[in-house]
Amino acid sequence: MQRETENNSESEQTFVEGLDFYFDEGMMVLTRKYLLDRGNCCDTGCRHCPYSAASAAAS
Repeated sequence: MQRETENNSESEQTFVEGLDFYFDEGMMVLTRKYLLDRGNCCDTGCRHCPYSAASAAAS
């Protein structure tokens, strides 16, 4: 049973304010670090999207 608990805690990802996101005028803004860690573009126009240049070039 202990092994299951360890596996669950390892698979849980933390979402840290200031590192993964911050608030600007009441809106949550995702950081470039978080978006890179996520690994893909969601095409919603994120302020710090590291994929926007690649998306624009592909268009």
